[in-house]
Amino acid sequence: MHQKAPQCADEFVDVEGSRLHYLHAGKGRPVLLIHGLVGSTSNWRRNIDAIARERSVYAIDLLNAGKSERIAGLDPGLEATADRVVAMMDALGLDQADIAGHSHGGAVALVLAARHPERVQSLMLFAPANPFCHFPDALVRFYSSAPGRVLARLAPYVPQRIQLIALGRMYGDPARIGKDCMKEYTDGLRVPGTIGHILSIVRGWFADMATLKAALPLVAEVPTLLVWGDRDRAMSLASGVRLRDVMTASELVVIPGGGHVVFEEMPEESNQIMLEWLGRDSASDPGVLVSRLLSSPIAARATTSAAVQHLPTGT
Repeated sequence: MHQKAPQCADEFVDVEGSRLHYLHAGKGRPVLLIHGLVGSTSNWRRNIDAIARERSVYAIDLLNAGKSERIAGLDPGLEATADRVVAMMDALGLDQADIAGHSHGGAVALVLAARHPERVQSLMLFAPANPFCHFPDALVRFYSSAPGRVLARLAPYVPQRIQLIALGRMYGDPARIGKDCMKEYTDGLRVPGTIGHILSIVRGWFADMATLKAALPLVAEVPTLLVWGDRDRAMSLASGVRLRDVMTASELVVIPGGGHVVFEEMPEESNQIMLEWLGRDSASDPGVLVSRLLSSPIAARATTSAAVQHLPTGT
């Protein structure tokens, strides 16, 4: 008999005078989920129930995203964003959590761990933005230009077939895009103030990556799970290998066929990998996780860091 999925509560909390939205389900040690640059809590909709059967899950909408309040002039930098996440943890009474982050949210989680190490039990990072990947550089420069800013503001309103082409590039297989997935992205992006905040993040991208690079030595020994799809077109898998090499307490798990939002695209594989990580003995060698994953039902589709040793370390 399958265990009944915990009820998911749709809630708001006051964070330094601003209204922050989050989803909560389950009981036990907390797990915090941080979405990516154009994402929201809805990106984790196929992961929350699975994790909540074992843990207390909080999926948050960062300020100026999803259903959270829009604040004009909000500092978009990684350090300020990480500090706001800690303020949210304070507001919810969470002394410490295992923190999962995707893409830009993964970079936020890394900086949070560097600035507030006592608040982090472990990290689970899905293709986190990192200073070893230069795939985004051309897009960052374009969206920092006047034509790019105009296009960004129009993007949530272009015909859906065009939006699906763009989203398809984030998937290893566009056929796996869910029925309502595109609407979940565009609903948040159409709220006034959202695109402006995203563009502010983009303008500070290179400075943020320099900040993150300087912070990496501070998180080298934080237990970290890195998860990559081998068809990721946004953050190179080779950069994940570089990141794993720098973070000496990390493990890299690669999901064949997955794209940049692999946790959304291939939730069963991703959920099992996360649950294996969360269920590990925290006092054991990180390599134990590899053995457990390789003996699990996903072994035929998920590979560990040993399988990507042949990749070049440059990007």
